[in-house]
Amino acid sequence: MAKILLIEDEAAIRRVLIKILTEENKNYSVEEAADGLEGMEKIKDEDYDLVLCDIKMPKMDGVEVLESIRKIKPEIPVVMISGHGDLETAVNTMKMGAFDYISKPPDLNRLLNTVRNALDRKELVVENSRLKKKVGKNYEMIGESEAIVRIKDLIEKVAHTDARVLITGPNGTGKELVAHWLHQKSERSKGPMIEVNCAAIPSELIESELFGHVKGAFTSANKDRAGKFEAANGGTIFLDEIGDMSLSAQAKVLRALQENKISRVGSDKDIKVDVRVVAATNKDLKAEIDDNKFREDLYHRLAVILIQVPALNERKEDIPLLVEHFSAKIASEQGTNKKEFTAEALEILKEYDWRGNVRELRNVVERLIILGGEKVTAEDVNLFASKF
Repeated sequence: MAKILLIEDEAAIRRVLIKILTEENKNYSVEEAADGLEGMEKIKDEDYDLVLCDIKMPKMDGVEVLESIRKIKPEIPVVMISGHGDLETAVNTMKMGAFDYISKPPDLNRLLNTVRNALDRKELVVENSRLKKKVGKNYEMIGESEAIVRIKDLIEKVAHTDARVLITGPNGTGKELVAHWLHQKSERSKGPMIEVNCAAIPSELIESELFGHVKGAFTSANKDRAGKFEAANGGTIFLDEIGDMSLSAQAKVLRALQENKISRVGSDKDIKVDVRVVAATNKDLKAEIDDNKFREDLYHRLAVILIQVPALNERKEDIPLLVEHFSAKIASEQGTNKKEFTAEALEILKEYDWRGNVRELRNVVERLIILGGEKVTAEDVNLFASKF
């Protein structure tokens, strides 16, 4: 049920609006306040899905109410109620963050449409916030080793800038986590983060994937299509496994970095883009440059900041923390209780050669949770963990 607060000093108008809203939709629950101060007290104590607020009121006017709501509960949409003489003020409140305004006497259809749209927007804001929290948890960086602390410190220093970052390290070490942390801690975090796995896209399609194409550019191009750089406008593009990108695509990426513009395949029209580029690779790009497989000028454009993610074998002191994290995460995913690992079991895991790095450890933890006893013991590890 949608919970609405109506702040209006005229009792007759309150009665009319409450009658309209509750008769139109049985899922609307409407509370009322006779002035701005009373309304703010209710907002501090309760959670509302929408506030309808008059502009001219005693004690605290609607503009002050709006300013206060934006400070303490900015996710609540506020619709202003304006008299004829308040129209200019009502328009100005939208610049301050009001969702919309309705005039007195209210037009029935406009009122109901505005309320529905505002409530829909609130749902989207809440869902977006939930997804961001979920994404944040999914990309948590776990570890207290010197190498991980150093990476976290480096992220804190560079995240707020637009400096390009090249992340290197073996497969399964968590390069993607570093990229997501960079984005989430940046001023671009409200914009999109677009991921491109350069190794997973055929070389003949990579340019179209990155830069889009126009209709007729090639056989299957039956309509115009935007690419990943356009989709990432205002945010971050993460070019994973960039060492596998074709030389022709590298040339176009270089131009995008130099000029902040791209052109779709089959078009000579330039499109401006505002994108931060974060790249990652498990290859030695300097060796690739020597073999003429990677452009040296692109390397220097990408590697403004270099972050080397260590192999798990280089930070084995983090294994107990990672096991604890994966155990809780897997239990949540499967709807079961989290299993404990004995100290002996953890010591054996620390002795393993983790060629698959953190990704391999996660798989082993899941296997032990499924096959082990109520507590995962050293015996469980010896029985199940080594069977790769």
